[in-house]
Amino acid sequence: MAIEKVIVLEDEMVVRKNLIQLLHRKRLDVAEAPTLEKAISYLEKDDFDLVFADVRLPDGDGRELLTRCQAMANPPLVVMMTSYGSVESAVECMRNGAFDYITKPFSTDQIEVSLKKAGEFTRLVRVNQHLNDGDHSDMGYEILGESASMKKLGDMIRKVSRTEATVMIQGESGTGKELVARAIHRQSPRSQDPFISVNCAAVPENLVESEFFGHEKGSFTGAASRREGRFELAHGGTILLDEISEISPVVQSKLLRVLQERELERVGGNRTIRVNVRVVATTNRDLAQSVEKGEFRQDLYFRLNVVPIFVPPLREREGDVVLLAEHFMKRYARKHGCPVAGLSEASLQELKRHTWPGNVRELQNVIERAVILSSEGELIDPDSLGLIAPSHERRPVSVAVQDEMPVAESAPMQVEDAPLVPLAELEKRHILRTLESVDGNRTKAAGILSISIRTLRNKLKEYRESEGTVEEGDAAEPVADD
Repeated sequence: MAIEKVIVLEDEMVVRKNLIQLLHRKRLDVAEAPTLEKAISYLEKDDFDLVFADVRLPDGDGRELLTRCQAMANPPLVVMMTSYGSVESAVECMRNGAFDYITKPFSTDQIEVSLKKAGEFTRLVRVNQHLNDGDHSDMGYEILGESASMKKLGDMIRKVSRTEATVMIQGESGTGKELVARAIHRQSPRSQDPFISVNCAAVPENLVESEFFGHEKGSFTGAASRREGRFELAHGGTILLDEISEISPVVQSKLLRVLQERELERVGGNRTIRVNVRVVATTNRDLAQSVEKGEFRQDLYFRLNVVPIFVPPLREREGDVVLLAEHFMKRYARKHGCPVAGLSEASLQELKRHTWPGNVRELQNVIERAVILSSEGELIDPDSLGLIAPSHERRPVSVAVQDEMPVAESAPMQVEDAPLVPLAELEKRHILRTLESVDGNRTKAAGILSISIRTLRNKLKEYRESEGTVEEGDAAEPVADD
């Protein structure tokens, strides 16, 4: 519930006690204030969600509280109460910032209506604040594809959306796992409620628990006010746990409780909060393998993997590369004001020939760059795509980046006469060459590859393990050291 802490500012003891008793039955924390001075002292010491304030008080006018609240960083909502109700008084209170206005004697139903309105308003404000923190819009980012694998994926989305089942979306980086999650939400009965996402790989380790479950004021350094976690914000809707494999064992155990009991406690708090959310998780790893290695809890894996959905890589989506390329071309031509005539036949052949280790995200970046670099009104040529460097610009590439990657050097591989290799090896070579091109700078390499620094770090650690060169302390390697 969005409303938790309330002040009752009322000088008549009978009215005050009755209202406090009603609020206690709603399991709310209530501070009792018979005077304006007492109410202000409460507000100076702590954060409150709602104030029921009488207009006429022994030490002043309750409307003075409205002015005080408007100057606060986190102002509570104020419901004004009076025995001398008039249209003029109500209008004045609302103009000064009152959320609601009720006349005494009031009924239980009136208080419950005010509480419900205040709770819904507070929740909407907090969800909107979260959404405005970044670009969470998915307008224009629909799932496109005419290949058999994408039609199968579309059928699966439609079947799963109408249920309440927990979904695990698996696929390589850049395949569009988040778009699938958003499509499930849009087609579900929860579509009118919030869709809240949290990137588990991007949140600092020491803040993951606070991001998931929220925290109370003063629970740790920097916790200047109470904050709802992502699960609370998603109440009634859907929460996306992106790259779920990256969370620590401690958070895994607490997450398991939320999935089982649908309840949580904020960091530093002792109140049990019930949440009604649908959970959708994504991963680019084989979680079953992580379970075998002891890196991921088996019981949590079973809770999350109720309905598994696999998003195919772009190389397995026959015919979709051109469709997506043309879609991205039109989008970025509008966005950047760079009208182009289309893709040349040579460019189309290059797009079809490329293996797309970065999947749809890589294709999207390639087309955006090509649109920007191409001349206005001209066809996009292969040079603008930048997929294959001309032979005279190629240079020997060391797969070892100084001491970062202790693996043997190899000669440059020509695409036209390259031997067939496993996909994992192709991905490895691509990552290592990207690192080489930026002189080992992981931050830049992760940006080019469109993956998180943590994902890049994990890939590098895997390569070292395969070479048997993992040194003690590798696990404690910083996420970003560039």
